[in-house]
Amino acid sequence: MAAVEKQPETQEGSQKDETVLSVHDVTVAFGDRTVLEHLSLDVKRGEILGFVGASGGGKSVLLRTILGLTEKRSGTIRIFGVDVGKANDAEKVAVDMRLGVLFQQGALFSALTVLENIQVPMREYLDLPKKLMDELALLKIELVGLSADDAAKFPSELSGGMIKRAALARALALDPDILFLDEPTSGLDPISAAEFDELVIKLRDTMGLTVYMVTHDLDSLFTTCDRVAVLGNKKVLIEGTIEDMLKSEEPWVKAYFRGKRARQLDLESRH
Repeated sequence: MAAVEKQPETQEGSQKDETVLSVHDVTVAFGDRTVLEHLSLDVKRGEILGFVGASGGGKSVLLRTILGLTEKRSGTIRIFGVDVGKANDAEKVAVDMRLGVLFQQGALFSALTVLENIQVPMREYLDLPKKLMDELALLKIELVGLSADDAAKFPSELSGGMIKRAALARALALDPDILFLDEPTSGLDPISAAEFDELVIKLRDTMGLTVYMVTHDLDSLFTTCDRVAVLGNKKVLIEGTIEDMLKSEEPWVKAYFRGKRARQLDLESRH
């Protein structure tokens, strides 16, 4: 009897340790310029991983490579255990439907309303009646903190924070397992950025998401991320908790996390 009662805990523990995204020995180059070289990184189920590095260092290149938008020269990328480089079309579609992406600046379609933008993934992957799509899109709009009145607005009528939330709603359209965020708080004022960070944590907890977040925002890294991976010299220099980052003597990591801008951040007050 006791063994049966303990079984769910064991399964839960194994799920938390499950690797849902594995990048192994990946190299990406454009002509003679190598951007990523023999890079490896694992992302665990349910965590919020912050991916940080110097501007132009290849953070967004890795994200686009994971999503299949940029070709790798070598290496392996597995998502939910599927080697996407060797997967057939059906397998790729099955994986794609479990991924949600918020691109930099939101990347909303300017000629579509918020409601129609959110429905784009539904139209691409699902065959649903219009009424049902409308209902689902409105649910996502509410989920990210927008109002039903915002559904009929065009991107040009939205503030920067509203654009991010609308783009997030679109990323959540298919109830993904992994949410990719590319500089989600870029361009937001501190209050809007903090609210967005809180929203990401809430969505992770309520929807069971795994979040891969490319960011340079120190506040987001300190308040939101369970782990941080640092890109440097074309590969992952170090990965671990914020505490690990603060202890690191790697020059770039030390300058970034313990430099002048970081001194205003009180780690203890944020946990």
